[in-house]
Amino acid sequence: MSLPRIGVVIVTMGTRPRELDALIASVVGQDVAPARIVLVGNATPLTDVSADVTKIPLDENLGCPGGRNVGLSLLCESGEVDVVVELDDDGLLIADDVFRTVQRLYLADPLLGIVSFRVADEFGETERRWVPRLRADDPMRRGLVTAFLGGGHALSVPMLDEIGLWPEQFFFGHEETDLAWRAIDAGWKILYEPELVLQHPKTSPARHAVYFRNTARNRVWLAKRRLPSALLPVYLGVWTLLTLARIHSLPGLRSWTAGFVEGMRTPCGPRKPMKWRTVWRLTRLGRPPIV
Repeated sequence: MSLPRIGVVIVTMGTRPRELDALIASVVGQDVAPARIVLVGNATPLTDVSADVTKIPLDENLGCPGGRNVGLSLLCESGEVDVVVELDDDGLLIADDVFRTVQRLYLADPLLGIVSFRVADEFGETERRWVPRLRADDPMRRGLVTAFLGGGHALSVPMLDEIGLWPEQFFFGHEETDLAWRAIDAGWKILYEPELVLQHPKTSPARHAVYFRNTARNRVWLAKRRLPSALLPVYLGVWTLLTLARIHSLPGLRSWTAGFVEGMRTPCGPRKPMKWRTVWRLTRLGRPPIV
């Protein structure tokens, strides 16, 4: 069997030119050359990017999942690659054998759908929220998981051909969970591999103005799209209680409430609930789809 061919998708809004240049240099410097690097500009012309990459400037901001879908569609339809690595534009690959390791992992397991990188700051520290499982005390423990990190990951093209791309209407927030649940429901595996490191500055997701609203709306959409009817009130009830315990600002709570109401009232795309055996599989992996 031949080694999987690697493609790369990076989405940028053009606001981090130095970080983007460094990221592209770290991609180009890999000891396995990617078949193609696709740079998608969300509402930015990409005229200041001099690197030899495929540039797709968009007139409007499609959000993170929408921008990624543009790059994924190009690579999947071209037949050039077997695996796509997606990276945040302010991330950095600090080792030069990342793609070689990704090739090895996918070659060893034909059912491997998603590989989640370990995200670490410039001091090598990994925050708890960057570990894609509930028991996040040891970020160096690898294994099969139920979720993955949007900032640095690899996706199997055969998996994408089967389950589809990102949910564009989410724009920002919980699109990874939607894709992960679909992958597991179709029988694909998600591996957290801490040896694959994406260096990323410490940030808070709440820095985005739409964070609280989108978080609430997209959680409702996620539940409506993917959960069996019996689990819908349980999932939303648990997250409502957790939110009330975590949000300590009145404006944040108002924004969250508005998003929750929006999620209940608006369509969320086709409903295709996961099988009950998938619920059991998620539970066995340590994260039942109610938390």
